[in-house]
Amino acid sequence: MTAIQPAVSAEDSVAFPPGFLWGAATAAYQIEGAAAEDGRRPSIWDTFSHTPGAVANGDHGDVACDHYHRMPDDVALMADLGLASYRFSISWPRVRPDGGAVNAAGLAFYDRLVDELLGHGIDPWLTLYHWDLPQAIEDRGGWTARETAYRFVDLATAVYDVLGDRVPTWTTLNEPWCSAFLGYSAGVHAPGRQEGAAGLVAAHHLLLGHGLVLDALHGRDSTVRWGISLNCTVADPASDEPVHLDAARRIDGLHNRFFLDAVLKGRYPADVLSDTEHLTWRGQGWQHVVRDGDLALIGRPIDVLGVNYYHGDSVSGTPRDEPTDHHGKPARGPSPFPAAEHVTVVPRDLPRTAMDWEVQPDGLRRLLVRIRDDYVAPPIYVTETGAAYVDRLVDGRVDDPERVEFLDSYLRAVNDAMAEGVDVGGVFVWSFLDNFEWAYGYDKRFGIVHVDYETQRRTPKTSAHWYSAVARTNELAGSLP
Repeated sequence: MTAIQPAVSAEDSVAFPPGFLWGAATAAYQIEGAAAEDGRRPSIWDTFSHTPGAVANGDHGDVACDHYHRMPDDVALMADLGLASYRFSISWPRVRPDGGAVNAAGLAFYDRLVDELLGHGIDPWLTLYHWDLPQAIEDRGGWTARETAYRFVDLATAVYDVLGDRVPTWTTLNEPWCSAFLGYSAGVHAPGRQEGAAGLVAAHHLLLGHGLVLDALHGRDSTVRWGISLNCTVADPASDEPVHLDAARRIDGLHNRFFLDAVLKGRYPADVLSDTEHLTWRGQGWQHVVRDGDLALIGRPIDVLGVNYYHGDSVSGTPRDEPTDHHGKPARGPSPFPAAEHVTVVPRDLPRTAMDWEVQPDGLRRLLVRIRDDYVAPPIYVTETGAAYVDRLVDGRVDDPERVEFLDSYLRAVNDAMAEGVDVGGVFVWSFLDNFEWAYGYDKRFGIVHVDYETQRRTPKTSAHWYSAVARTNELAGSLP
């Protein structure tokens, strides 16, 4: 493979500082299964995935990787691979079904998971919300309703009361950009709504939930760290023509700065507010949902910043007849992303993953340096990076050299950023297991561990053994397997 390469050659060995955290990540709906067991009730993803045409091949997460029943063995496998930390999410409909009372049986699963991790010397890294809103809350308006932010505090408090003494790092939200804009504007993720400015309203209420949780729980224990994970991009203009520069500004504003400015500066970017001031929600300008004091809550200090990065894009301001999302994929609805109409992704001569995403490691270095330069940020953790490829199980092995090269180049980019003075504390590979990949179903495999969905057999791929060596030695070797 060839790509935009980090400064450090793949022929050079690269050491990371002592204490650098090597982990892997998953999300509850993508792996747990047991969709109707022990009191769990439907989430928006249960409903969406059972909607004809919503998910590839009619796939759903009813069983997924059956992690709910196989958790002890999965944790033992993490330990065998030398992972220092495991980032997982809480299933809201399992812990507080329908957004109501605490379900003791559901919460007990995570109690056991945390104990299992600690018993194997693995630090738990907990994400409170990774997209699985209870359907009953969505029926009352979902994230377009301000009340949902307060119900999120109820969830967080219930979980913290049981696990706060043993989980050192807590993430409030994972990728609120996806929850808001893919779910409420583009309709390509649950709950499948195509309502324009609803994405902005949902984004604000998601961030308000983040701020309210910090207000309620941050500081209860000085040893517990709190943060958020934002999926960021690098939007490069296709040329220096003003129309392309403006397209890059709008994508950067809506995808990156809307969230980074709110969390780290306590305000929304003026240009994004200007770009979207004409958009209405229920008969008023959408910005009426932002109340006095909201941004002070959202901008409360955090201890860690999670950055999820897979690729950047070259963007053009040239209008296009068919609306697309920011990856250039067809999007349902006439205006899928507020303030980003007529922005088109321009393909570059770069390798691509099975998701048709560019392999662009230097974008990660640039992103990390940019956050350091533009914000007063806490220590950064790359809480997701990884790649989907077409993996085949042959004679009990899964050889995935493209994923190894992808991860090697992205980790070198992280090291480059650290050499430029960026405070990066660790990396979590997405994902530990092949899983239900949202609207793509089971077609896209991101895992470093192969899952046979018929037998549920786990097979560590070549990338898992490679990553295990990296985690154990704290360095990237000068040659790849």
